[in-house]
Amino acid sequence: MPEEITNSVEALETQAEKILAEAKTRANEILRRAKEEAKKMLSTQLPLDEVKTECDEIVSKAKAEADKKIKDAEKKAAEININAEKKVKEITGLVVSIVRGKS
Repeated sequence: MPEEITNSVEALETQAEKILAEAKTRANEILRRAKEEAKKMLSTQLPLDEVKTECDEIVSKAKAEADKKIKDAEKKAAEININAEKKVKEITGLVVSIVRGKS
């Protein structure tokens, strides 16, 4: 009977060693996959830098376009103001001549 117990214990130890070896193999495979995923994630950060650069360029172009539109609007406003002043002078002159009776 002691031999049977010894054989059973040895069989259990062998089985435990196999299970442990399989677990180590699985753990190593999981670690390998995790490292690959980490590398992929790190490599995707490079395009993010490119996207940020592109966004910065778009913002810069938008600001330049906005500045140009503001300058154009200021120029048009100045022209309208000059034309309005001319019209006011013309109307004032017309009103003065009507009041004086020289129409």
